[in-house]
Amino acid sequence: MRYLHTMVRVKDLDASLAFYGKGLGLYEVRRHESTQGRFTLVFLAAPADSATAEVNGGERAAPHVELTYNWPDENGQAEDYTGGRNFGHLAYEVDDIYATCQHLMDMGVIINRPPRDGNMAFVRSPDNISIELLQKGPPKAPAEPWASMPNTGSW
Repeated sequence: MRYLHTMVRVKDLDASLAFYGKGLGLYEVRRHESTQGRFTLVFLAAPADSATAEVNGGERAAPHVELTYNWPDENGQAEDYTGGRNFGHLAYEVDDIYATCQHLMDMGVIINRPPRDGNMAFVRSPDNISIELLQKGPPKAPAEPWASMPNTGSW
């Protein structure tokens, strides 16, 4: 297992980039925009991680801070993050997402978002912290029981 990133939801992407970039000296490694999902993800790295911060050949890189900006709705209304909702999740890369999820289930952990795609799952810690599990390398082929397992609770 390898630590990947921490996700933080932000209300004002430009202000957040100024804080993390100009203020803390982090720099943008990559950006992903989803018009369908109506969000922008910006991954930032620390200068000391510059040698390993870039994604090379599909390998995930040094740990990042992921800024998630959820776009305002059609009426221009932005989400209000209360009760810690601005903190998103911790992410870990695992060698075998199916084996990891099975191991956690055997321990009594609920798989909130099963790895139906063979790539990503979400669970919660005993303190209700959301944990994202990502398959190392390419996604595994969809397999049961994961492929047809529904989401449980929030993740």
